[in-house]
Amino acid sequence: MNHQTIALIVFIAAYVFFIFLPQRRSLVAMAAVAVLLLFGVLDPLDAFMHGVNWNVMGIFVGMLVLAEAFMVSRFPAYLAERIVNHAPNTAFAILFICAMTSFLSAFVENVATVLIIAPVALSLAKKLNINPVNMMVAIAISSNLQGCATLIGDPPSMLLGGFAKMTFMDFFFYHGKPGIFFAVQLGAITSILYLYFVFRHHKEKTKLILVETVQSWVPTVLLSLLILTLAVSSFFDKGFSFLAGMICMAFALVTLLWQRSNHKTGIIENVKKLDWDTTFFLMGVFIVVESLTQTGWIIKISDFLSNQVGDNLFFGYALLIIMSVIISGFVDNVPYLAAMLPVAIQMSEKLQVNPALLMFGLLIGASLGGNLTPIGASANIVACGILKKEGHIVSFPRFMKISVPFTIVAVLPAAALVWFIWS
Repeated sequence: MNHQTIALIVFIAAYVFFIFLPQRRSLVAMAAVAVLLLFGVLDPLDAFMHGVNWNVMGIFVGMLVLAEAFMVSRFPAYLAERIVNHAPNTAFAILFICAMTSFLSAFVENVATVLIIAPVALSLAKKLNINPVNMMVAIAISSNLQGCATLIGDPPSMLLGGFAKMTFMDFFFYHGKPGIFFAVQLGAITSILYLYFVFRHHKEKTKLILVETVQSWVPTVLLSLLILTLAVSSFFDKGFSFLAGMICMAFALVTLLWQRSNHKTGIIENVKKLDWDTTFFLMGVFIVVESLTQTGWIIKISDFLSNQVGDNLFFGYALLIIMSVIISGFVDNVPYLAAMLPVAIQMSEKLQVNPALLMFGLLIGASLGGNLTPIGASANIVACGILKKEGHIVSFPRFMKISVPFTIVAVLPAAALVWFIWS
């Protein structure tokens, strides 16, 4: 059996296990890497030095540390309480919470965002004696929406940034044109209008007793400084090779030292709390996809898709987005995006179009497609888990009654704006 065949079998097997063993995805990814190395498909040193994008890994791990400290500081929950008390009625209070969730998730990992906002949402539901399911579903899908708006919003954005050598500012303005950030904002506006339709019957006035206090402003200041520093660093590391990851890790170290001195919690103890499962999962995915690239499968897939669309650019663009939305509704978008980014580049070359068109379309489809089902994104799984602890079981139909229309009204305008700018 040649290396090309082995790489494909390992890739398909890994995806199947990602679907059926979501709780063991890091072990599956590492096992796939072990098989590739054992059969000599990849050189061990080359796989870990060049296959893994260490700049993206630095950004991801660094953001995990800051997000954890940000959540513990209670500033987001403190802010949410005040938003609710200033809302004219419950419907607007829910919309404000969803909008704040959406905004936070552009800068903080989606799961952390859901964990930050969930206690406020549940408190509001209990005080008003309303079912929290729809509200929690709205919070989860709102967090997924904005994750692709910035470089640091979610792992798929980091993957795109690392693959295309895009800086923090490139998500706002890329090659002199509006970037994906503005397309996502258009989708956010239309999706908020849809959520108002969902919650429009809640006309009662909301008033919460203010119980949250900010434990410390340091994490908020550090997170704000990190965002500013990343924006400035874009001008110095135009190839997105190392600087962003180093900056995030430096801020993470400062945060850990601050936690040790102020909260008397050890650095090792705080490091153990981080999401190492996703960290090793990302590393494994990088290497598995590298095996497809080195054995020529990416070029073959690109040739097949290009032959299907021919010279019809719009059909190719629409096909890529629709395929991404549907697949990401059931498969983790990180390995899917990692596999498809090289394909998008190859397709853009064959169709002689700016690669930003297909890359941005792919990211929108893969990120927002995760909203379709309860298992499509980690934030959805976490939100449903929280509801289960509260005694509310969320079925697929119940979740998708809100999520499917939300996804459609968010994807269509965002994809249309990307087409208008980059086609």
